[in-house]
Amino acid sequence: MWQSILAIWGCIPELTKDCIDMTNSSSTYLGIAGGVVIGAVISWWIYHRQKNITRKQDYTLQRIENLEEENRKILAHLEALANHHNNILNKIFHLNENMLSLDKKIESMTEEQK
Repeated sequence: MWQSILAIWGCIPELTKDCIDMTNSSSTYLGIAGGVVIGAVISWWIYHRQKNITRKQDYTLQRIENLEEENRKILAHLEALANHHNNILNKIFHLNENMLSLDKKIESMTEEQK
């Protein structure tokens, strides 16, 4: 089958026994066919590698986005907790000031009674 297809290109000594020399046209066609096959294999290999790399990059970017979203949530919780602690500390500070003023009033009242 291949011999009949390649016979139109001329004498190819690699394929037929009664050829002495390959013609220029058959050599050119065989070189083009070989180049097409090699080019197709290399193109497929590059495409396949790029496709795999793109998948991995997309997966990594998605994980990074998920981590950033989780970090935003954690930071929001930490900020709310810090605000809550600030409010409690302010209330404790005001309570302490009130207690000190009450202590001064009690001391002044006890000194007046003496």
